[in-house]
Amino acid sequence: MRTVSVVLDIQTQALDAAYTYAVPDDMDGVQVGCAVLVEFGRRRAVGYVVAEEGSVAAFSDGPEAGAPSFGFGGSGSAPDAPASVPGRMCFVDDLRGEPAPQEKKAELKAVLAVLSAPYFDEDGAALIEYIAHTYLAPLSSCVHLLTPAGRTPKVVKREDGWELQKPARRRKPKGCEADTPPATDVELARRACELEILELTEGQRRAFDAVRSCVERGCGDVAVIDGVTGSGKTEVYLRAIRRSLELGRGAIVLVPEIALTPQTVSRFESRFGATVAVMHSRMTQAERFDQWEAVRRGEKRVVVGARSALFCPVPSLGVIVIDEEHESTYKQKSAPRYHARDVAAWMAKRHGAALVLGSATPSIETLCRCKTDPSWHRVALPERANGRPMPEVRVIDMAREFGSGSRSMFARELVADLHAALDAGRKAVLLLNQRGFASFVLCRDCGFVPECPTCSVSLTYHERGNMLACHHCGRRMPAPPVCPACGSPYLKKFGAGTQRVEAELRKLLAERPEVRIVRMDADTTATRDAHARLLDEFARPGAAVLLGTQMIAKGLDFDDVVLVGVIDADTQLRLPDFRSAERTFDLIEQVAGRAGRGAFEGRVLVQTYMPESCAIQAAAAYDRRRFLADELPKRKLLGYPPYVRLVNILVWGDKAEEVREVAIALSARIEKMIRDVAGDGWTSLGAAPCAIDKLRGSHRWHILIKAPADADIAAAIAPTIRGRRAHKRVNVACDVDPLSLL
Repeated sequence: MRTVSVVLDIQTQALDAAYTYAVPDDMDGVQVGCAVLVEFGRRRAVGYVVAEEGSVAAFSDGPEAGAPSFGFGGSGSAPDAPASVPGRMCFVDDLRGEPAPQEKKAELKAVLAVLSAPYFDEDGAALIEYIAHTYLAPLSSCVHLLTPAGRTPKVVKREDGWELQKPARRRKPKGCEADTPPATDVELARRACELEILELTEGQRRAFDAVRSCVERGCGDVAVIDGVTGSGKTEVYLRAIRRSLELGRGAIVLVPEIALTPQTVSRFESRFGATVAVMHSRMTQAERFDQWEAVRRGEKRVVVGARSALFCPVPSLGVIVIDEEHESTYKQKSAPRYHARDVAAWMAKRHGAALVLGSATPSIETLCRCKTDPSWHRVALPERANGRPMPEVRVIDMAREFGSGSRSMFARELVADLHAALDAGRKAVLLLNQRGFASFVLCRDCGFVPECPTCSVSLTYHERGNMLACHHCGRRMPAPPVCPACGSPYLKKFGAGTQRVEAELRKLLAERPEVRIVRMDADTTATRDAHARLLDEFARPGAAVLLGTQMIAKGLDFDDVVLVGVIDADTQLRLPDFRSAERTFDLIEQVAGRAGRGAFEGRVLVQTYMPESCAIQAAAAYDRRRFLADELPKRKLLGYPPYVRLVNILVWGDKAEEVREVAIALSARIEKMIRDVAGDGWTSLGAAPCAIDKLRGSHRWHILIKAPADADIAAAIAPTIRGRRAHKRVNVACDVDPLSLL
């Protein structure tokens, strides 16, 4: 009897395994990756085939039928592990969709219909299992990483039962079919070679040689390009992709911000033409599906996009490039909470591809991996490709500035340098890692601070519209004219957001109407194509100031930017997070690299109330060794990565008392697991409210676990997490290797 293993597309924590279904003899098209319609309990459901040719006999070597079993093919630790052993069987007489006792000898339920062509293959099925195992994630959420957004069938609840909804067929506009076949890999590589007119620097040649060796070996090696801003990392990426195409293989390029996509895509399209596919969340579902389908058919061989582009179905993958690999945007914040860098490393091993990680400030974990793993190779690019020096960085003590009588948010030295840059017709970049007009509003009589009713954070004041807004849940409300608590009219706005800095900047430059002031933050870039439009406005000839948040700190390349000002370098340092110093160091070095990239000398001014901070001083001197010498002993003493691995177990729900009870009970089970199973080197900090203990109406607790750096976290804690009885109103999720504990 032919059987298949199916992951059900049902969002519930109770379904942690694939289910076995029989395939009718007269049914064609059932293969790995396709969507199928099945019966599960008293309902119908969409599922995805993840393994073929399973059988009841196969379970003799696996878990007992009916026993809780995760996954569908081994532990997921080995990249070549087969995805062939299903976890549970669905029987005809099982009305609840759970396994029937073996002694019933019941007939397996049959697949009812095939709903699609395959979305993924056996490699994709193995990837689903790897992510689900490693990050303790629901299988259904992992499957959807590999399916096109909004283009899959689903079953919805109606009054009279369950109804299957198939995605509408997308009609291509008349005349859009290609008149000529897509270029071959050899043609693409030859075209790219013709466009490579720039001679590589010695450092670029070393980097490219290392990357090319990784591509040609085809064994999953990793090349870390540790290059200062402007050192020519992108040219190395382009030539690595050309080599992959010459070998008949494809490429994926990840960038951390949508804001980088326009500039990045233009460089890749100029080199590789129409074979470049673009994937990011600002595209419509139809546009993304068209790109996804073109990649699947092999018409586009180079994919450029944000984190989710990693899962595009590139045939014969040869190289994966992750630019600015240190960026936190590569970590998914919702299930499955994967890190793109680590998943890409697994994919490279599985496909025999090369992984290229590039950054001016590689993460501490990556730097340590290069020292301990012989398959990770670090190549340094310490100089800019055009030979220009890195800009001078000066640290300005704002407490001393205030003490000398200055009350402006702009230090006098920054004002003078800004006018000098604009007088010369040049450009300046001002960074503020904060949105809004002010951080919060406070009543000076009673101390009342307006807070979000659904999140445990203060509301941010926005001058435009005189609004208070929560940057976590999006709630907005009019700013009160008087204190809601005591009626006092004395409401003080504290802190400086981008709107307020823009207002002060316009006052400062009131006599310079010709100077363009461009603000880039989450508010101004919310609309489609806003990133490209704002960057085009800034790029126009003449004096201009670009004011923005973190999205302007990396990847932007303008020859006439001569001044960079960091309005407040202390924002990250104030956060109660073990990575705060590393993020501050990275941000200053990254934004400093926007200045002096062309023929004009650059200068960087960093405003801070913490001038003695090692992270700030080391970044100002471009001295990573000094920063690591200060940071690593602290991490080792306190027990944080890279010396340990972390798991942050999140517990949340509508009722505070229920969340607390579930968190405390789960914490007790975890502590027992550590005593009885995990052993030395494992610790749990117990259950505690999150730093932001209420978010979008949900009360939040967490349990932080520390494990040895080489521990298989999932294997140890999965039985405890998946063996717990699910609570109807309280959710539990694991964040393995979290980047933030807030």
